[in-house]
Amino acid sequence: MHKPPKDLDATLAAVARGALSPSEAAERLRRGEVRYLDEFAVLDLGRAARKGVPEIIYAPGKTATQVAKICATILERSERVIVSGPTPEQERLLRDTLPGTPIRSTGKALVAGSGEPTPTGGRVIAISAGTSDLPVLEEAAVVAREMGVEVKSFHDVGVAGIHRLAGPLEEMHAFDPDCVVVAAGMEGALPSVVSALVAVPVVGLPTSTGYGLGGDGTAAILGMLQSCSPGLSVVNVDNGTGAGVTAALVANRAAGYRET
Repeated sequence: MHKPPKDLDATLAAVARGALSPSEAAERLRRGEVRYLDEFAVLDLGRAARKGVPEIIYAPGKTATQVAKICATILERSERVIVSGPTPEQERLLRDTLPGTPIRSTGKALVAGSGEPTPTGGRVIAISAGTSDLPVLEEAAVVAREMGVEVKSFHDVGVAGIHRLAGPLEEMHAFDPDCVVVAAGMEGALPSVVSALVAVPVVGLPTSTGYGLGGDGTAAILGMLQSCSPGLSVVNVDNGTGAGVTAALVANRAAGYRET
């Protein structure tokens, strides 16, 4: 997703000519670049090189001006930037601030910038229990894609009609994913079912969909946390970003092993 830092080529050249040791270069990359933006943000612009996860802007609680300034600063050295949970006002100002910059909304997130991420070979399956879970799941999918992962999705296959899962399971095994993200609200049962049927890690993504008591995601997250299905981990309610990052890290690690 991200262009190499401006000093990356110089660092590698210094290692090549013996002016910098590999350990010193690694430490320099780990530190990355911290950018102080006015008095409201400290941007970790070295995160992608250090961790494999880009800087992602969490929009709730920020003003539209703050979101726009952060995006503009990141795009000075990156091809794209992800914004999680923007309001319509924040998106409008971002479009006004960055005229001519492609901006696309995906579920609860948007991506500003051009180009495509470099494929890593990682593979992730994204499953929603119901159509109401899609906005959160789509955020997880876009984050994983921006980390270079190929994502294949299946929707509305929850336990209220569990037979709907049969076809996707066949396609899933053919796709041979490295990790699976399953978004579910209500009682949050689907991740436990999927985890019992696949041989890779599953990330449970509880959503705030449901009726009355527990319909804010409480029932879903507690059900997933109490699961006896092995191989299931759980992120917080509506945390599509966290689910996408976790799944992509697993998938990219697996892809790296396949290459060796």
